[in-house]
Amino acid sequence: MTVASRAAVTRLKLTGFRNYASLDLSLDTRPVCLFGANGAGKTNLVEAVSFLGPGRGLRAAGSEAVRQRHEGASALIWAVHAEAETAEGPVTLATGSDPDNPSRRRTRLAGAAATQTQLARLFPMIWLTPREDRIWAGPRADRMRFFDRLVLAGEPDHGQNASIYEKAMRERQRLLDRMDEGASIDPAWLDALEVRMAASGTAMARARRAALGALQSEIDARPPSAFPKADLALQGLLEGFLGESEAEAEARFAERLKSTRRKDAVAGRALSGPHRTELAARHREKDQIAADCSTGEQKALLLGLALAQGAALARERGTAPVMIFDEACAHLDAARREGLADAINAIGCQAWLTGVERGLFTDFGDKVQYVSVSAGIAVREG
Repeated sequence: MTVASRAAVTRLKLTGFRNYASLDLSLDTRPVCLFGANGAGKTNLVEAVSFLGPGRGLRAAGSEAVRQRHEGASALIWAVHAEAETAEGPVTLATGSDPDNPSRRRTRLAGAAATQTQLARLFPMIWLTPREDRIWAGPRADRMRFFDRLVLAGEPDHGQNASIYEKAMRERQRLLDRMDEGASIDPAWLDALEVRMAASGTAMARARRAALGALQSEIDARPPSAFPKADLALQGLLEGFLGESEAEAEARFAERLKSTRRKDAVAGRALSGPHRTELAARHREKDQIAADCSTGEQKALLLGLALAQGAALARERGTAPVMIFDEACAHLDAARREGLADAINAIGCQAWLTGVERGLFTDFGDKVQYVSVSAGIAVREG
């Protein structure tokens, strides 16, 4: 598959970030393979790249957590600056601590304040870390967090809708808690919050259903490969309501919230809504739920989903997203390492991969650029 363009970092500059006092790395748009010993700073470097996209980065770290610390001292500020290629041409992206309030982070696009929606539209990004290797057997929230990142890469408004929904849900619960304590609450306040939850929640569910449909179609159309095919399903109240019209689903959800106020007050949380949706997956060839597969198979299923989403976005939008695979080759045999290289090259994306040895990436040949990482120093080797 050939795409018109790819989102890519062509120059990355770090100041006071994690174990990087200073870094200036020039790149081209090919995949980037980072290799070096454990603790050298490979994950820190791809975390910096993840800060250029929407969200809080692959570790969900705050501004204080990423400031460089050395022998008890901390950098006063930290910054990540990049020159990047996008579907709209070259841009500059920057994020870092706010000089007026170092505990807060601010993000700039071409020198102006950037919104999360702008970043999602202009610089789509997908990532996987070792933390996700066992999400099929872990908590439901981890699976949905991963899936929502896939959704956001193709639907820039998804993050904003999720933020609106969560804020309204918290405010509603605060009122319900007061009501449960005997306070008199104007029902109109709750009505307004529930209407807001219904509108944003339905938009979330619609985006998730659309993303899952496109993702499943991509998986189904994919020829046999090193990565097993998954059968996916979203299990949730709103997803069921969306079998009807979107307006009807929104109205039904608002009514459900109204009817469950007392139960939600007693439970201390909303018992229904898109925050309760589950992502189910089965290994098609084995007809086995993902959680029961081996560690290697679970990772292969996860990689297959990320790669399928990258391919779908490249085809639909004409621009391949940036993809980050931290410790990509862990738990992968030689055939799957070769399959990973083939899939990334087919998508035509700038993927960032980390590993302890350069030899893990030999299947990419000269289609990648290699960067050696050692004690907070990164040097391009080809």
